[in-house]
Amino acid sequence: MAANGVVESSSSLIVSFGEMLIDFVPTVSGVSLAEAPGFLKAPGGAPANVAIAVSRIGGRAAFVGKLGDDEFGHMLAGIVKENGVNGDGIVFDKGARTALAFVTLRADGEREFMFYRNPSADMLLQPEELNLELIRSAKVFHYGSISLIVEPCRSAHLRAMEVAKEAGALLSYDPNLRLPLWPSPEEAREQILSIWEKAEVIKVSDVELEFLTGSDKIDDADALSLWHPNLKLLLVTLGEKGCRYYTKNFHGSVGAFHVQTVDTTGAGDSFVGALLCKIVDDHSILEDEARLREALTFANACGAITTTKKGAIPALPTKADALKLIKDPNVMMQ
Repeated sequence: MAANGVVESSSSLIVSFGEMLIDFVPTVSGVSLAEAPGFLKAPGGAPANVAIAVSRIGGRAAFVGKLGDDEFGHMLAGIVKENGVNGDGIVFDKGARTALAFVTLRADGEREFMFYRNPSADMLLQPEELNLELIRSAKVFHYGSISLIVEPCRSAHLRAMEVAKEAGALLSYDPNLRLPLWPSPEEAREQILSIWEKAEVIKVSDVELEFLTGSDKIDDADALSLWHPNLKLLLVTLGEKGCRYYTKNFHGSVGAFHVQTVDTTGAGDSFVGALLCKIVDDHSILEDEARLREALTFANACGAITTTKKGAIPALPTKADALKLIKDPNVMMQ
């Protein structure tokens, strides 16, 4: 590692780009925000969750994004570093606050969001603030779509993708649809799809698949309508039903692990982080169905474990946790 903390070798490094924020989760499930007696403060933001998920299971990760120069922002930067993630891509904005999200947990563990971003610091990341050396050292570059909503962050996002791709990184995309943040559903769909054909690995949820295709059903034809020539792997996560996978040469599904779900926040990010850890050193796994299924089983286990606690980052599992669940699928039901 260089003196400035940037990893000298690109081997194994997963760089995650985008937002990090504070999630406030009700202490009681199944109530509205107004009815909640209190909230649990939890660090979150999908790209940051992915980076910490990678580190938690033993991978090497870095996070690139902008936080407010406030107590929450410095707390989040500290959490990134405490979790073994390279934070050299984090910058601070003195004029804008760190983003907040209030997340209601319905009785079934699913979520509804209310965001405080007007604008938040993550929206103000500028292309010239990017740590290009860090981005060029990525073996995998992962991102979402929230950073596409407004300038200047959109331009920073596009620049970071371009630099990572030029340096040979595998591009990984999880749209992570949050409709309340977009001006309209039409704008969300257009912008999410505007960078679609750049990514080589794409993960969408069943709800996102329905939104992007305009279909009210989930089948192979709908999923494959999102295929593009640069894509190596398309994943559709199905919650308690596991996931489906699509490559140029084969497709199939991998079943879920059934656990006592408390909060689904971060489950998809945990899934993505686990998969990226498995493929970062060997992209040929994407062309070997048996090995890909094994990687997705591990990813499903990580996602399932993450639903058993409130909040995203506090619930992210270790490699040992996931292997224990794979060995004994009933262990989390006790």
